[in-house]
Amino acid sequence: MAGRDTVNLRPNVIEMRNVYKQWGEKVGVHDMSLDVPQGNIFGLVGPSGCGKTTTIRMLTGVYAPTKGDLRVLGATPQTFDKRARERIGYMPQLFVLYPTLTVWENLNFVASLYGLGWFRRRKRLEELLEFVELTPARNTLAEKISGGMKRRLELACSLVHQPQLLFADEPTAGVDPVLRGKFWDGFRRLKTEGRTLLVTTQYVSEVEYCDQVAVMRAGRLLMVETPEGLRRRAFGGREVIELHVDAEDERNARAILRQLPFVDDVRRPHNQPVGTLHIFVDNAGARIPEMIQQLGTDNSIDMRNAQEFKPPFDDVFIILMEQAAADDPESVVEEVVNA
Repeated sequence: MAGRDTVNLRPNVIEMRNVYKQWGEKVGVHDMSLDVPQGNIFGLVGPSGCGKTTTIRMLTGVYAPTKGDLRVLGATPQTFDKRARERIGYMPQLFVLYPTLTVWENLNFVASLYGLGWFRRRKRLEELLEFVELTPARNTLAEKISGGMKRRLELACSLVHQPQLLFADEPTAGVDPVLRGKFWDGFRRLKTEGRTLLVTTQYVSEVEYCDQVAVMRAGRLLMVETPEGLRRRAFGGREVIELHVDAEDERNARAILRQLPFVDDVRRPHNQPVGTLHIFVDNAGARIPEMIQQLGTDNSIDMRNAQEFKPPFDDVFIILMEQAAADDPESVVEEVVNA
């Protein structure tokens, strides 16, 4: 499985082998295998209903897998003891705290569940309020704060006991781009402290913040890759050079480019003007100088610029989903539980 081919040689904190979750005929997760190395930000991305939340619930012990082997921090989630649970933090998708308690009171209540002593607890809660930028709202009822502030309060509560492993289910859902950036800043800080994070998201652009990304569709794991690896997968292992020439020079430029042995394909991007070309090669950085040199042999071509093109992850994701649908058209209509 792709999860085994990790770029990180640290021990795995999560291991899944051929895991299924079904409710009768309805499939939530189908034959899922992956590894999550210690100290990584591991992203789980896919369309709504693809099985991300079901996976999180199995990893935290809320659901038992129908079959397969699943271990978190070396233990089976269904048999977690108190010590194992204290090493795990969970930020759920929906707000589950007390609306009639203040921000501080909610934090204080969660800390009491973990048995934090008063003096240690107070210092920790102050640190967390600063971390999630909620100090000014500490005495405000949870029902009176904004949706984004509620997400930050959920994050603070999931970290109150300083867990080794944090599960964050759609932590940035429904929050503005500025706040999403702050969430990811916080996640990177947690990583520098040696923590492991498994984060689910529907915002495909957020995969660039992850060390590794698992892509799901219709309850199935399609691949586990680095963010850059996803881009290469979308284009058949190739990289892309974006070239701009004058519109009247595009035909000649195409003719020269197609004769180069390292060029796999030349295309004009959708909705781009004449003169904009994408050239598919094995190594964009190494091939750009060679390409410029060859185009320079035709003095009639007015070349404006050439640079490596990094397609947005939204585009990458669409391509990967289309490829998956072409490989397995029956999965398009497969009924998947959105839990």
